Amino acid sequence: MREVFQQELAEVQDRLAEIARLVAISIEKATEAFNKSDVALAEEVIADDDKIDELTVQLDELAITILARQQPVARDLRIVVSALRISASLERMGDMSTHISQLARYRFPDKVIPKSLRPTFAEMGALDVKIAKMLAELLTTEDMQLAEAIRNEDDKVDALHLSVFDAVLGETWKGQAADTVDATLASRYHERFADHAVSIAKKVQYLGTGDWHQHAPVEA
Repeated sequence: MREVFQQELAEVQDRLAEIARLVAISIEKATEAFNKSDVALAEEVIADDDKIDELTVQLDELAITILARQQPVARDLRIVVSALRISASLERMGDMSTHISQLARYRFPDKVIPKSLRPTFAEMGALDVKIAKMLAELLTTEDMQLAEAIRNEDDKVDALHLSVFDAVLGETWKGQAADTVDATLASRYHERFADHAVSIAKKVQYLGTGDWHQHAPVEA
């Protein structure tokens, strides 16, 4: 029975890593669709989000079954409980990719963002892609250095997010009302995507230390 239990725990971690890889693919495609106004790619991201949602539900069902049948304790319990919280954050990250893609689809054939802000959003998107790939690796390896690296990259996303608000609220901003709304929403989606990754990274740190207060997760 113990061997079966350990196999189930390993399956939980493998499934988390699989979902994270799909999320990384999703944000990479969403970023390209957003920056290039590629409506076909945007539609692909939106359609593929159902797969992320489905895998998340299946993972949650497995985790709940393990809790009910195996009644794990100590680190094993932390793995299962953390998996439920991590899967929720991964699902939200997939949603953020979808929201970014929906903006691209809605504004097609025009680009979502005015020319003056496109370099900022290109950089923000590239950071989200980098974070997502690091997160997938983190969930596979539990390398704590990756957790810290994700938090550092998130600081860069936060700075860019603030710069977008400074731009649209500045006296030199010449965008229309729709431009302001689109820029604000898109920036928020990018920023929340990274925030969810940080939340997951902190939960992985918790798994390694057992100290929830030292690595308390951000609000997701």
